[in-house]
Amino acid sequence: MEPIGVLKEGQIYDLQTAEALNIKGEEIKADNSKEALEILRHSCAHLMAQAIKELYPEAKFFVGPVIKEGFYYDFKINSKLNDEDLPKIEKKMKELAALKLPIERREYSRKEIEEKFAGDELKQAVLKNIVSDSLTIYKQGDFEDLCRGPHVPNTRMVRTFKLTRIAGAYVGGNEANEMITRIYGIAFFDKAELNNYVTMLEEAKKRDHRKLGTELELFTFSDDVGAGLPLWLPNGARLRSKLEHLLYKAHRIRGYEPVRGPEILKAEMWKISGHYANYKENMYFTTIDEQEYGIKPMNCVGHIQIFKNKLVSYKDLPLKLFEYGVVHRHEKSGVMHGLFRVREFTQDDSHIFCTQDQIKEVIFEVLEFVDAIMKMFDFKYEIEVSTKPEKAIGDDIFWEKTTQGIMNALDENNIEYGIDEGGGAFYGPKIDIKILDAIGRKWQCGTVQVDMNLPSRFQAEYINEEGNKEQPVMIHRAILGSFERFIGILTEHCGGEFPFIIAPTQVIFIPIAPAHEAYAHELQKELLQLEIDSKIFDKNESLNKRVRTAEKQRVPMIVVIGDEEVEHQKVALRNRRTREQSDMSKDEFLTLLKEIKSGSEV
Repeated sequence: MEPIGVLKEGQIYDLQTAEALNIKGEEIKADNSKEALEILRHSCAHLMAQAIKELYPEAKFFVGPVIKEGFYYDFKINSKLNDEDLPKIEKKMKELAALKLPIERREYSRKEIEEKFAGDELKQAVLKNIVSDSLTIYKQGDFEDLCRGPHVPNTRMVRTFKLTRIAGAYVGGNEANEMITRIYGIAFFDKAELNNYVTMLEEAKKRDHRKLGTELELFTFSDDVGAGLPLWLPNGARLRSKLEHLLYKAHRIRGYEPVRGPEILKAEMWKISGHYANYKENMYFTTIDEQEYGIKPMNCVGHIQIFKNKLVSYKDLPLKLFEYGVVHRHEKSGVMHGLFRVREFTQDDSHIFCTQDQIKEVIFEVLEFVDAIMKMFDFKYEIEVSTKPEKAIGDDIFWEKTTQGIMNALDENNIEYGIDEGGGAFYGPKIDIKILDAIGRKWQCGTVQVDMNLPSRFQAEYINEEGNKEQPVMIHRAILGSFERFIGILTEHCGGEFPFIIAPTQVIFIPIAPAHEAYAHELQKELLQLEIDSKIFDKNESLNKRVRTAEKQRVPMIVVIGDEEVEHQKVALRNRRTREQSDMSKDEFLTLLKEIKSGSEV
């Protein structure tokens, strides 16, 4: 495999940049490594832009970065594009790639660049965010664009790609700006990898939680209500309630105490916490009695005040507070996506106050809790340690000490983890739980964050063994992340076929004739006593049609009731997946349901 770049101190350079700046480092070859794919996908974005420019000569381009799932380019043309236009652009890309055009890096002064793109308002917008006086352009054939790289040496290397979708995007992500066009794509060096990815995309479309959410009547959205504000329908509310109850019991067994904080707090609280300076753009504010208030984007400030309500002894630590806290965050309209990104959501949030000596013990206990939840829903997961971000509070000594402490704790327990540089919360480093779904996608869900900053800012204290006041450590912890996001992920993970314990409807009874309906209602009442939801399909339709309708609902159990079942107090339990039927007594059926419920505790 031929070399395409150099890796030095975590920074990727293409061959031309490495040569120009005399950079020596680890060689990056044209394989499917993370670094190689970043170079390839950046070049594929430029190839797409070149194809668009040839097809639509009036095209102007904003930015075209590499992202986690491939790349995109923001641009504007005079006509409106849709997904049907993608094959035409792909065809032109392949024609250009076949020309084997060299990709050349050229340096210019800022003044030269400003003159070169004087009539291009999108490039002028890009330049506003660049402070350097020396800039680079990458050129291939007749196409060139302001870019710092990295790129492969030649378009012949960009052969295996797929444009995935078209969307709208505000210039610079600012809703006050013009909306232009964005095209997403993916690229690999290996054709088999691309084929696997395309297969995954096709499967993902079938499992899309927005589609299944509509089909199964779980949730909906309304423009009249507002963007990013989900409305939970009865089926979805039952599913969510069961998940909440399941976790509530699991928390109580592990010694957590339920609390509840207000959803709106004085702005002064957010100034003390640092949210006002570091997170204000994501918050909603209002004025009450000439005083500024902020709607909470997180639950930590309220929990600190609850901790401070009385003086706590070291004997009470670790003190575990938890809340299903409703929070609001201002997400830009372009990034909202079903339940995955919303403006109002509920966190399964906990804050654990402990001594420094208890940090490792608490982290291990939380990770055990995470493991139990993930196994229950058949999720595999990975762990990452996220380090100091650009906007942060606390000095470097705190960050280095706390981050190293987290890593040491994981190392001591032989827990594998990756590093997410710059991914920490603004008040402290964290452990992120990345779950893997049934089709191999990775999702950010739970988090464990070690924080000594906020207890200090709010002067939270406990009485230590010597009878003196001491500052506790606060560990922020969420396992699901948010109920909304987790339910969206779980819906796609299981394709709408939810585990029995949280299924919105767990049993559907199908009485063959009206004479069998009374027994169905009797069974339904007994199931409600067991906190099991069921429905009775007694419409004036054929038995086969009602069975087919029940199967489409993806319920775990379907029970057919006829003369034999009524006379002998039995049930005919139908396995929806195998379409096999088993007969059992009513008592055996109820015992089976109780065993399933008791075996599903965390």
